[in-house]
Amino acid sequence: MKRVIVTGAGGFVGRQLCEVLAKQTDWHLVLIDNVLSHLTLPAERVTLIENSLQGPGVLDEVFASPCDILFHLAAVPGGAAEQDPALSKAVNLDATLAMFERAAAQDNCPRIVFTSTIAVLGAPMPEVVDDASPIVPAMTYGAHKAMVELALADLSRRGLVDSVAVRLPGIIARPLAKNGLKSAFLSNVFHLLACKEPFISPVSEQATMWLMSVQQCALNLFHASQLDSALMPTNRVVTLPALRVGMTELVEEIAEQTGADLSLVSWQPDPGLEEGFGKQPPLFTPGAENAGFERDKTLSVLVANGLLLTSA
Repeated sequence: MKRVIVTGAGGFVGRQLCEVLAKQTDWHLVLIDNVLSHLTLPAERVTLIENSLQGPGVLDEVFASPCDILFHLAAVPGGAAEQDPALSKAVNLDATLAMFERAAAQDNCPRIVFTSTIAVLGAPMPEVVDDASPIVPAMTYGAHKAMVELALADLSRRGLVDSVAVRLPGIIARPLAKNGLKSAFLSNVFHLLACKEPFISPVSEQATMWLMSVQQCALNLFHASQLDSALMPTNRVVTLPALRVGMTELVEEIAEQTGADLSLVSWQPDPGLEEGFGKQPPLFTPGAENAGFERDKTLSVLVANGLLLTSA
């Protein structure tokens, strides 16, 4: 039986990934996060470590036995990282690299699946983004993620790990809560319109974003653990395929599926959010698609998946 580590297992994407792994594999899952009590998974196949990666002795416990696959999702998110760069460095860079070095020291070349971010591309973005677009992060979060991408590629080049790094677009629909994500409005719109409550959009009616449902994201992460690494580019990083969605069409589709009145929606664009999250250009991801990663089939499917989580 494979021994598989998932950091950030109690988070939004982590919970969905754990459900996929529990259903589709017989792996033993070692789950790490500050809070894990809300997870409902087969006890005989799960080891819970309720702690942070920086906690004393945590890495010794995690690597008491060799792992076959490591999913690394834990991170200080974008807005919180920008407000506290030292914390971002401690978690998103230092603790992450320390964990990868421990995995590399096992001497069994484990598969590492690392969730990077489109924030490495910076803002403003070029008129079109593709696999050759430059990495120019405009936030601490993106800078630290970009550093880890390079470190992982080097570990893979040296034959110490077999890494697959995936840059996530906007993942929806997260819980209605303050969580340090500047892009939280992309999930809040689902919750508020589903409850027939007013929604004030902080980006304009012309805003465009790259979006993916958390269900599709989890399937892509599982795929990343199984794919032939020869399909990956040399730098071992791909930007995941995503739907490019206009804010107006997103609002209209949510209203259509929930029966909400569009009069509940008003527009008060914030220039900073518009620049960072509302001007995402056409996206071309042949590298990821060649490796078998997928986007949500349609906007209707993406919205339906997002609405499944609004009552959670």
